[in-house]
Amino acid sequence: MSMTMQRDYDPKRGRWIPWVFVGGMALVVAVNALLVWFALSTFTGVTVPRAYERGRGYDQVLTEAARQDALGWRGDITLEAGVLRLAMQDAAQQPLHGRVEGVMLRPLEGVEVPLGFAATGHGRFAARMEPLRAGQWEARLTFFDEAGTAFDLRKRFILP
Repeated sequence: MSMTMQRDYDPKRGRWIPWVFVGGMALVVAVNALLVWFALSTFTGVTVPRAYERGRGYDQVLTEAARQDALGWRGDITLEAGVLRLAMQDAAQQPLHGRVEGVMLRPLEGVEVPLGFAATGHGRFAARMEPLRAGQWEARLTFFDEAGTAFDLRKRFILP
């Protein structure tokens, strides 16, 4: 005697299976949408406008760097107690006299704080600053000697 067990077919029993696939695809679409939103709303990685055009003019940057190297000038930038100091020397280690213009720049935000330099004697200059927010700042200075020759200086600082 063979006994066959036959289960009754229940059409409601497997209805959830297609919804698992729909839910899985919805999850993939939601995660991808979130990643696209983060990619478009966060830092782009470009810190200068018109980066391509600026890159095409890089030969001019190299020419300017070679001109400055040929001068043999040296500038030491320090930041102490809210005072940015610059000491300029020529190739013979003699102090250079002139004037300084510059800003403190917060690179990622593009915030610039103008600096007013005063000569303190013997090729030294100082600029008092208001307290800056903690983080990375860059001193971007241009020294002009008495003949008007320009010399660019940059130095990054991490402020506590």
